[in-house]
Amino acid sequence: MSMNGTGFSALTEQEQAAATEAGRLLFAGPCDFFHGAQALDQLPPPGLPEIAFAGRSNVGKSSLVNAMTGRRSLARASSHPGRTQQLNFFDLGGRLVLVDMPGYGFARAAKAVKEDWQGLMFSYLRGRPTLSRVMLLLDARVEIKTNDREAMELLDRAAVVFQCVLTKCDAIGQRQLEKKQAEVAALVAGHAAAFPETLSTSSESGLGIETLRATLAMLATPAG
Repeated sequence: MSMNGTGFSALTEQEQAAATEAGRLLFAGPCDFFHGAQALDQLPPPGLPEIAFAGRSNVGKSSLVNAMTGRRSLARASSHPGRTQQLNFFDLGGRLVLVDMPGYGFARAAKAVKEDWQGLMFSYLRGRPTLSRVMLLLDARVEIKTNDREAMELLDRAAVVFQCVLTKCDAIGQRQLEKKQAEVAALVAGHAAAFPETLSTSSESGLGIETLRATLAMLATPAG
């Protein structure tokens, strides 16, 4: 049964168990960087389904990719915002491609560089036939920024399905997390391209990593 249009929480208990195991197996396999692109004409040929990770600089994109794959340095995590300056492509077991996108909102980046990043992001999002979903990362500890809202509007215009993923959820209490989840749910309800289910994660504690893996496994090319 295909579940690639269904949120994890909407699955039956048996389906959730199957999806969780599929996610474990998928991410237990090889995951290798194979391409970096700083311009549209440098993109690799379309092939496998692609899942792009987007978010503000220092939201934890690289750390989340590393946590999902169980590798400490697959994606380059840094305490310096704006370090990722290109689209980085990772082949996940020959079934799915993970794309680490440049962070947005890095105030100290030169204006011309920021404009180049934004132009590349929109061109990639709008014209990539194999792009299955964008995982839009939001820091659970801080308020939703103007550039987060602008990113959602850009994804609406590009007509690309995006799913919000809260990061660093271990750093706040359960009541704060529930409040943030409700805030994001209300926000995405107003966006045509938004997937209705928001995921809550922590690269440090492992919260939500199994669910995120399962969600991506439902979007991957079937095994075998």
